[in-house]
Amino acid sequence: MDKNSVIGLVIIGSILIGWMFLSKPSAQEQARVKHMQDSVVQFDSLQKVKLAATLLNKKNNKGGLSSDSTVALTDSAKAIIQKSAYGDFVEASKGENKIITIENDVMKVNVSTKGGRIASVQLKSYKRFDGSPLILFDADSSTQNIAFSAYGKPFTTDSLYFTPDGDAFNVTGANSKSLSMRLYAGSKGKYIEYVYTLTDSEYMMSCRINTAGMQDIIANTSSDLKFNWQMRTPMQEQNKQTQQRASTVYYNNMENDVDRISEGTEEKKSFDTKVKWVAFKQQFFTSILIADNSFDKHTDVESAMEHTSAKYVKNYTAQLSIPYNPQQNGSFGMRFYFGPNHYKTLKKYDLHLEKQIALGWKIFGWINRFLVIPIFNFLDSFHMNYGIIILILTIILKLLLLPIAYKTVLSSAKMKVLKPEIDEINEKFKNEDAVKKQQATMALYKQAGVNPMAGCIPVLLQMPILIALFNFFPASIELRQQGFLWAHDLSTYDSIYNFGFDVPWYGDHVSLFALLMTVSTLLYTWSNSQLMGTQNQMPGMKWMMYLMPILFLGFMNSYSAGLSWYYFLANMITFGQTWVMQKYVIDHDKLHAKIQENKKKPVSQSKFQQRLEQMTKERQVQAGKKK
Repeated sequence: MDKNSVIGLVIIGSILIGWMFLSKPSAQEQARVKHMQDSVVQFDSLQKVKLAATLLNKKNNKGGLSSDSTVALTDSAKAIIQKSAYGDFVEASKGENKIITIENDVMKVNVSTKGGRIASVQLKSYKRFDGSPLILFDADSSTQNIAFSAYGKPFTTDSLYFTPDGDAFNVTGANSKSLSMRLYAGSKGKYIEYVYTLTDSEYMMSCRINTAGMQDIIANTSSDLKFNWQMRTPMQEQNKQTQQRASTVYYNNMENDVDRISEGTEEKKSFDTKVKWVAFKQQFFTSILIADNSFDKHTDVESAMEHTSAKYVKNYTAQLSIPYNPQQNGSFGMRFYFGPNHYKTLKKYDLHLEKQIALGWKIFGWINRFLVIPIFNFLDSFHMNYGIIILILTIILKLLLLPIAYKTVLSSAKMKVLKPEIDEINEKFKNEDAVKKQQATMALYKQAGVNPMAGCIPVLLQMPILIALFNFFPASIELRQQGFLWAHDLSTYDSIYNFGFDVPWYGDHVSLFALLMTVSTLLYTWSNSQLMGTQNQMPGMKWMMYLMPILFLGFMNSYSAGLSWYYFLANMITFGQTWVMQKYVIDHDKLHAKIQENKKKPVSQSKFQQRLEQMTKERQVQAGKKK
C-alpha cells in the first residue's frame, strides 16, 4: 500500500470517529429511550398481571392462585395479583390447615384454622347404630363462614386462614376455657375473631364474633354480616327413611313462635323477621345456633333430601344476618348446642328448644308433657330396663283409664242384654222399611234407658292417650340402643329375619314385636265380639275390624319396637280387664232386671228427639205420596 492510500484510510477513519462522536445522543436522550423501553416491559407485565388477576377472581375467588393458569408469572407479579385479589387479607390467604381440638366430658369439637370454623363435632356418650363414634357432622360435609364486602368484591372467611390464640384443651370440673381464632387484615389491630368457650359437661358452647379495626376494610354500606351455615347430616340410625321423617330445620322468631320446614318436603324459606335460633334437627340429635339477643332480619333456611347418598340423610342450609356497625368495633354473642333431643335437657335452657321433639299436636303434646314424660322420668330414675319401664308405664296408664274402661264394658253389657229383643225387632221388620226398624230399635233403647253411643264416648276419651304415646315412643331418645328380650334397640324396629329384598307394603324384614301387637289386636277383636255378643253384626263391618290390624302391620313393621311392645301390652291388659269385668264385676241378671224395670217407666223425650221423630214421620209421609 502506497503513502497516499494510508493517508486516505486515516482521513476516512478520522471522519467516521468524528461523526460517531458528534452524533452520540445526550444523557437526556439516553434516559428518555430507557424510559420508553422500561414502559413497554412494564405495560406487558401489567397486562399479564391483569389477565391473571381476572382469571383468579373468576375461577378461585376464595382461595390462592389457580394452579392451571396459562400465564407464567414471576414472584413479584404473583404478589401483585394476591394484593389485588385479597387486599389486606393477602397474608391470610396463605397458610396450612390445622385442626385444634377442644373438648369436655360430653363432646369433642374440632376447630379448623382455615376459616376458623367448627369442622366437626363428636358426642362422646353416644354411638352410631353400627357402634362407631357418633359424629354430628364432619369437615367435608359442612360449611361455616362470614360473608362481607371489601375492596369492591365479596369475601367469605372459610377461604382464609385464621391465627389461633390458644391451644387444644380438655375442660373438666366447674371450669370453662376459650379458644380464639383471628383473621388478621394486615396488622394485629385489624381482625375478625371467633371466640369459642366450652364448659364442662355442657352440650352448649359459647361463640362470640368480634370485629376490630375493620372500618376502612369492610364496606361502609354494610349494615350486617352474613353468617352462612350448612350441614349434610350423616346416617346415625338403622333406617334412613325413619330418620328423614323425623329430621328437618326448626327456627324460632322473637315472638317465641317455633316453626319448621315440613319433614316430608324439600323447601327454602325466607323471612324478614328477627330470629332467636335455628336448629338442624336429626332424629335423635340436633345442632342449634342461638343468638344471645337475636339475628337481624333477612333470614334464609332450606332443607333438602339426600336421595341417592347412602351416607347422608338431609342437607340443611341457613343464612343469618349479624348486625354490624361500620363506624366502630363490634361484638356479637351466640351459642351452639350440639347434643341429644332429650326433653329435660333442652327444656332447662328455657328457649323453647324442646319443641323440636315431636310429642304431638295440642292435646296429644300436653298429655305427653304433663303425664307421660313425668311418669316415664320417675320410673327411669330407678335404672330399670326400658322394656320393664314400658310395662309399668302401661299398667299405670291403664289404671288411670280404668273408670273409662268400665263405662265401655258396662255399655257393651247392656247392649248384650238387649240383644235378644233387638234380634226380635230385626226379624219382625226384616221385610219392612228400614226407617220403621230403626224407630222400633230406638224406642227399645229409650224404654230400657240405654244409650247406644255410650260405649263409643269412653273409647274416644282413651284415643288421645293412644295417639300421644304413638308420638312419644319414636321420639324418646332414652330408648335409643336400649335392648329388651330379642330387640337390640327399642327406638327402631326389631328384626328376627331379613328377607334380603323388599316386600311391597311390608318391608325387608320381620318385626316380632309388630307381629305380637297384630295378633293381640286380632285376639282382642275376636274376644270382644264374643263377650259383647256382637258376633252377628254386619259382615262388612266384621271383616273391616279384622282387616285394619293387618293393614296396620305394614306400617308398624318398620316402626319403634318400644311402641309395638306398648300396644301389645295395652291389648293384653285391656283383654284381661274386659274378661274380668264381664265375668266377675258386672251382674248380667241384675242388669237385665234393671233394664226391664226401666222399660216400665214413662219415656220422656228431649226436644231434639221430638224434632227428629217429627222429621222421620214427615219423610215417611212424603215417601208414601211418591208411591
